[in-house]
Amino acid sequence: MTALKKFPGMSILSNHIPPGQFRRYLLVGFGNTVVGYSTFAAFTWLIDPVVPHGYLVASAASNLFTITTAFLAYKWLVFKTRGNYLREWLKCFAVYGSSMLLNLALLPIVVGGIRHATHFQRQAPFIAGALLIGFGVVYNFWGHKNFSFRTSAGSVSSSALRNAVAYGIKPVQHVAAQTEPRAGEQLIQ
Repeated sequence: MTALKKFPGMSILSNHIPPGQFRRYLLVGFGNTVVGYSTFAAFTWLIDPVVPHGYLVASAASNLFTITTAFLAYKWLVFKTRGNYLREWLKCFAVYGSSMLLNLALLPIVVGGIRHATHFQRQAPFIAGALLIGFGVVYNFWGHKNFSFRTSAGSVSSSALRNAVAYGIKPVQHVAAQTEPRAGEQLIQ
């Protein structure tokens, strides 16, 4: 994350992400993207020749297939939350579901544009799918960080507390003007 701080405006963004979290997100996301795109390509290869616009069916099927594996990897390796499996899994589906709907809306536009502007008729769905990955990375990180794996207001996850202490930030007790903490809860200032 310190390398990103060299770019204008990136320090503002990186100050809101615990050290290592975005790197872990990218690594897990890379693996998930390889699995997801490979599944999309395989399904497109199988379905597209026999179903009109089969790449849309392939996109939906591959997205549904990879959501659960991505959820577990993000939960355990990136955001490091505990418990709440069903609630977080459903929220993860909401983030990925909305991403999938946006992807399904954009995919025909991008495929049509590629087919119109190039001679890549059969390859257009593959190229369009690859181009839309970048959009998905940013959209999904924002959604998971701020919705799927968001800790409740006022609570501090154990990984956030460890990261703060590692950077010399001392945890402090809530002050009277703030809401009362739950038993054993501390606030980082």
